[in-house]
Amino acid sequence: RQITAMASHLGRVAGSRLTSVPHGSRRAVASSSNLPHHGLWLNGSRSEAVDGAAVEVENPATGSAIATVACGSAADIHAAVSGAHDAFQEGVWSKISPRSRCRVLFRVADLLRQQLSDLASMETLQTGRCLREYKAQLGRVPEWFEYHGSYAASHGFEGKLPPLSDVADHVNMVWRVPLGVCGLITPWNHPLLIASKKVSVALAAGNSIVLKPPMEAPLTALRLAELLEKAGVPRGVVQVIPGTGPGAGESLVQHPLVDRVDFTGGTATGVQIARSMANVGKVKPYCAELGGNAPVIVFDDVRSVEDAVNGVAFAAFVASGQTCVSVKRILIQRGIKQEFTERLVAKVAALCLGDPMLPETDLGPLISQVQLSRVQAQVDKALEQGAQVLCGGQAPGAARCDLAGNGYFYEPTILGNVGLDNTAFVDEIFGPVVSISEFDSEDEGIQLANTSRYGLGGAIWTSDVRRAHRVARQLRCGVMWVNCHHRNDPSSPWGGFGHSGIGRENGPDAFEEYTTTQSLTIRTSDVPENWFGDRSARYS
Repeated sequence: RQITAMASHLGRVAGSRLTSVPHGSRRAVASSSNLPHHGLWLNGSRSEAVDGAAVEVENPATGSAIATVACGSAADIHAAVSGAHDAFQEGVWSKISPRSRCRVLFRVADLLRQQLSDLASMETLQTGRCLREYKAQLGRVPEWFEYHGSYAASHGFEGKLPPLSDVADHVNMVWRVPLGVCGLITPWNHPLLIASKKVSVALAAGNSIVLKPPMEAPLTALRLAELLEKAGVPRGVVQVIPGTGPGAGESLVQHPLVDRVDFTGGTATGVQIARSMANVGKVKPYCAELGGNAPVIVFDDVRSVEDAVNGVAFAAFVASGQTCVSVKRILIQRGIKQEFTERLVAKVAALCLGDPMLPETDLGPLISQVQLSRVQAQVDKALEQGAQVLCGGQAPGAARCDLAGNGYFYEPTILGNVGLDNTAFVDEIFGPVVSISEFDSEDEGIQLANTSRYGLGGAIWTSDVRRAHRVARQLRCGVMWVNCHHRNDPSSPWGGFGHSGIGRENGPDAFEEYTTTQSLTIRTSDVPENWFGDRSARYS
C-alpha cells in the first residue's frame, strides 16, 4: 500500500529508554518500540521529555502507529520558555533588523517548497486527510513567511509622528516593538498551515516562540522547526514541545515569561485557556480562533444549480468536514430547494472513501476513534430530535471503503427536517455532516444564517452582485465568500464573532497583535517649567 510505503520516511528509530504514559486516545509507547521516533525541539536540538514520556502517532486511515513522539510536561515547557526568553533578551533575533529577519523567512519559504512532497505525505499519514488536499494547501504555506517577512521589513515597523495639540514645542514619536515570548497552541486538522500562520508573523515581528502542536499530529511542526534553524533562525528562538493540553498546554499559557498566547481549537478549550490565565492572575494578549458552524445561503438566482452544488459539496466535505469554516448549515431558497437537494444527495453519495494517499480518493477518515464516536453521537442525537438522514449517517461498510474495518471513516452525511433547536443546526459537528434548511425571502435567509452563537465563516451563492454585497454586510461572520469557499491568503484577516473567538490572523492585523507600541514625547522648548512655582504652568 502507498500508506505503508510512505511511513518509512518519518524519522529515526526509537530505543527502549522510552517510558509509557497514558494520553487519552493516544496509545502509550511500548518500552521496545521500533517505530521512527521524534523528540522535542528544545534549544535547537532534539530532546527527550524530562520524564521520558512518549506516545504513538497514529495513522487514522489504518489505525496503526506510524511513529512515536516525546510527550512534554510542565518541566519541558519551563525549559522551552526559559530558552526562548533568554534568546529574546539576548537579541539574537529580536534586535536584528526587520530586513535581516525578512531574508531568513524567505529562505524558510524556499526550503518549504523544496520539501513540499515529503511534508504533504507526512500530513496525510498523521491526519488521514487526502494527499491531493495537502499538496494543494501546503503549496501556499510558504507565502505566509514571504508576506509577513515583507510586511515587517517594509511597513510594520514604520514609526509615526502623531500631531499633538501643541506642536510648537513638543514632538511625539511612536514605534512598534516585539512582545517577547509567544505561546502558540495549534490543532490537528491543519497542522503545518496553522502553525505556519502563527510562526511566520510571530518571527517577522521579532518574537521568540514556544509552539505546542497537537499530540495527534505533531510531526510537521517538528520538521518546520528544523527548517527554521536551517534557514538561519538562531537557536532558542523557536521551541516545539508536543504535549497534552492539561499538561504542556496549561503550563504554557500560565507561564509568567509568556507574553502572548495564540490558540486555534475548540471553543470550550479556548474558554478554559482564558480562565486558566485568569486563575493565576496573568494579564497578557490572547488570540483565539475557535469553533464555527458555517452557513451557506443559496439563492434561487444562482447562475447554475449544478455549479452551486459542486461548490457547496467542496465547502462542506473537503477534509472530511474537519475545518473550522466547513459549511455545516445549508440554507436553500424555496424555488430551487428540491433540485438542489436531489443533486447534492446524488453527488455526496458518489464520493469515494478510502486510502487518502490515492488520487482518486475524495474523503479520508476522521482523526481518531474518539472523534468518530463523537460525530456519530451527535448525528444520533439529531435523529432523536427529529432530523432525517438523506444520505450517510453511519460508518461505511467494506463495499464503500476498503479500509472501513481499520480506519476511522464516516460517510458524508446530509440531514433534513432540522429544526432551529436541533443539535445539527445549533452545534458544530466536526466531521462530514451537514443539515439542509429552507427559506423564502432574503431577510429570512439572513436571519437563519445569523441564528448561531458562532460567527467565523459563511458563504453566499447568487448571481446578483448587489445582493451578494447587501447580504454580506448583514451576516455576523468574520470570513465570507461569494460563489466560492475556503479561499485564504496571508494578506486577508481571518477571525470571527461571538463563540468563534477573539483577535485576527493574517494581514497587518496579525502583525499588530504580535507587536505593541511605545510612545515618546520630547519637549523642544528652552523655556523653563516649574509646576510648583508657577501657578499657570502647563500640566499636559
